[in-house]
Amino acid sequence: MKEQRNPRSANGNLRRKHRARFKAIGGECGICKGRLGPIHYNEPSDSKHPLSFVIDEIKPVSRWREFGYDSREAAAQDWNNLQPAHYCCNAAKSNKTLNEMQRSQQKPKMNVTDGEW
Repeated sequence: MKEQRNPRSANGNLRRKHRARFKAIGGECGICKGRLGPIHYNEPSDSKHPLSFVIDEIKPVSRWREFGYDSREAAAQDWNNLQPAHYCCNAAKSNKTLNEMQRSQQKPKMNVTDGEW
């Protein structure tokens, strides 16, 4: 059985460059679009700092085949598949796309009529 390694660390130097580039740009969270406030780029990225900076893969790395990538590493390193995000937003998004996340949060529309009285 082949050992599963983290595709994000396969090329640590490139990942550090991506992080530095996002930090220099200083963009808003690609998931909440800034509704939770600015990303805290200088805080440690962990659950104690929910607004801290993480890199989000727009198309989840775990579903790389579905999105036509050659490997998990290719999905994790593609600049066009990355966006800055808050730690908490990225955790809530999990391995969904933004559209899937938004659809799952929508409440079903009730087709209720008052009837004829």
